[in-house]
Amino acid sequence: MTTMTDSSVREFKMPDVGEGLTEAEILKWYVQPGDTVTDGQVVCEVETAKAAVELPIPYDGVVRELHFPEGTTVDVGTSIIAVAVGDGAAAAAEPVQEAVADTPATAEAEEPKPEGRQPVLVGYGVSTSSTKRRPRKGAQAPADAQGASAAIQAELNGHGPAAPAAPAAPATGDRPLAKPPVRKLAKDLGVDLATVAPTGPDGIITREDVHAAVSAQPAAPESQAAPAAVAPAPSPTAAPASYDTTRETRIPVKGVRKATAAAMVGSAFTAPHVTEFVTVDVTRTMKLVEELKQDKEYAGLRVNPLLLIAKALLVAIKRNPDVNASWDEAAQEIVVKHYVNLGIAAATPRGLIVPNIKDAHARTLPQLAGSLGELVSTAREGKTSPAAMQGGTVTITNVGVFGVDTGTPILNPGESAILAVGAIKLQPWVHKGKVKPRQVTTLALSFDHRLVDGELGSKVLADVAAVLEQPKRLISWA
Repeated sequence: MTTMTDSSVREFKMPDVGEGLTEAEILKWYVQPGDTVTDGQVVCEVETAKAAVELPIPYDGVVRELHFPEGTTVDVGTSIIAVAVGDGAAAAAEPVQEAVADTPATAEAEEPKPEGRQPVLVGYGVSTSSTKRRPRKGAQAPADAQGASAAIQAELNGHGPAAPAAPAAPATGDRPLAKPPVRKLAKDLGVDLATVAPTGPDGIITREDVHAAVSAQPAAPESQAAPAAVAPAPSPTAAPASYDTTRETRIPVKGVRKATAAAMVGSAFTAPHVTEFVTVDVTRTMKLVEELKQDKEYAGLRVNPLLLIAKALLVAIKRNPDVNASWDEAAQEIVVKHYVNLGIAAATPRGLIVPNIKDAHARTLPQLAGSLGELVSTAREGKTSPAAMQGGTVTITNVGVFGVDTGTPILNPGESAILAVGAIKLQPWVHKGKVKPRQVTTLALSFDHRLVDGELGSKVLADVAAVLEQPKRLISWA
């Protein structure tokens, strides 16, 4: 969406990159005033209530002005960048060059051009502009805030590999190479990417590299941390003179997290939830997973228990199609779907997202494996599109990966059911009249009681359990 303010300047407005979105946060600018841009070049990354999206500019020219800094939430339809085009492009570049020449010596120097091929990431194309960039504003977060943020991120993302003894900066003066989600992670943790030793291909910094850099940060010396003298202990009833602000960390709720919070509240207090549980012996399913991993037909595909659990749910829906429905409040009707868009809940650094596999019911097991692998990889890279998160009918959430036995999942808004899968553990189980160690898990199915009664919900859950206990039923029931 663009508009013209004069004959040589175009204003690029924040577009609606998803259905019905009203605002987006500017995460990262890839250009600065004075940079030359070409039609289709990505100029910034924004985060909506659905996902992070890169925005390409639709014309050639020179960047004249960035209307908003990174971290600003902008309404859809608001101009975010001005670009001089045509005859005005050269004139727009000159003042910027002169202004940069007058900046202090601390400004960023012009980046040297390395010899040979330089790896380029999406949104990080090699600049064709010869102008220097203005120094960017903003300082590193305080060390205490960095530590608190690192602890939160560690809980969300797990621990990275052991850090090297001394992280080394990149060998050249080039801008460190990293994908947008990695750059955001580094920013959240207060890590300067220039100090991170890259381990990815072509010198790309990975998420693990950022976590390793955080782990390698030295702690304060004990002599500095200890007080010079021991102060008398305060009275237990006395109020503290002041509060230590490092004991709390405030995290702004916006973008995906804000949308998820609103959706979960709306779902919990709109749809009457019912949750049922079943514990099942999945030993045969685990054996089948290992066999499929050795099958040439599945070479290069993502084969794990989730694949067979997804297929089991699809079989259960085929046998009980009325569970695949939605509630139309305005018409007071139940809408039964004759297709299954299978949602997979994914925990990402930006929050919980639920992309779905379109027409999952029509996919073969190898096709389903390929779709699951692509969905997971895209979500981890932070590249899930808004379209991929729309139109879901039922969802699976795998809480077992966190070592959790089960839970009572909340419905994804507009869907009829969600299946939670607990951790698969070796437990004593009565098998063929004897107590033996077997692979066991607990399943939990939450459903909307307006359109799914207890009988229907129980049949669906029982069918899923039956397939996982005897996976040969995939042949006779599919």
